[in-house]
Amino acid sequence: MKLSVIQMKVTESKAENLRHASLLIERAAAGGADMVVLPEMFCCPYTNASFAANAEPADGAVCSAMSEAADRNGIWLVAGSMPEAEEGRIYNASFVFDPAGHLSAHHRKVHLFDIQVEGGQHFRESDTFSRGDHCTVFDTPWGKAGLCICFDMRFPELAMHMARLGAEMIVVPAAFNMTTGPAHWELMFRQRAVDNQCFTVGAAPARDPAGEYVSYAHSIICDPWGTVLQRAGTEEEILTADLSLDRVQDVRRQLPLLSARVPEVYGYVLP
Repeated sequence: MKLSVIQMKVTESKAENLRHASLLIERAAAGGADMVVLPEMFCCPYTNASFAANAEPADGAVCSAMSEAADRNGIWLVAGSMPEAEEGRIYNASFVFDPAGHLSAHHRKVHLFDIQVEGGQHFRESDTFSRGDHCTVFDTPWGKAGLCICFDMRFPELAMHMARLGAEMIVVPAAFNMTTGPAHWELMFRQRAVDNQCFTVGAAPARDPAGEYVSYAHSIICDPWGTVLQRAGTEEEILTADLSLDRVQDVRRQLPLLSARVPEVYGYVLP
């Protein structure tokens, strides 16, 4: 499969962000992409005020535009994430559409980004968002893919569970910041790839140094050996890589980590 990650600029205007995302999706599809991945909160700035102001239900403008984009271009689309409103709650949610524009998967961020790093980043997603409660794995023509959002990927148990459910690729719309990004971004994606012997994909917004929340950017694609196949800089960019999921089975055969696990020794770790 040919996979493209769109590292896009995000503005204050939801309508402009949707228009621009649709244009970049079309550009990626014209380059031969089978699957396109957008960043976390591609439709609005990454602030609690923007989350609340731009929240909408799953049948609103964002999902409608992304469903149409997937259908129009005949591609699989992981539509980053958006503030999803339902029954008085707001979720940081990702929607996946198949090449006919039909909903294929839906993930609500399970681990909310509530941090306070001394001398660095402070943020509390829980001031706005409610957390999701499920692990998300979906079928594609090339194999199973896992889906999570940003802070979710820090928890090895979740990635491990996706791999145990058959995921050969983990796709992550994300927006690390200038405190955590330089320290952990590449390290985390490479380590999850090595731990679970799968491809990992991180899709981030382009960096806006004047923004209230500054994205580290550096969108990334890693293979099951932990090799970085593609990595963006800080500007708007489309990363594209050819992924053979046969590589997953090759690595798992050579280093049989999943079958060699002894869960009864690990106590709380998933079987």
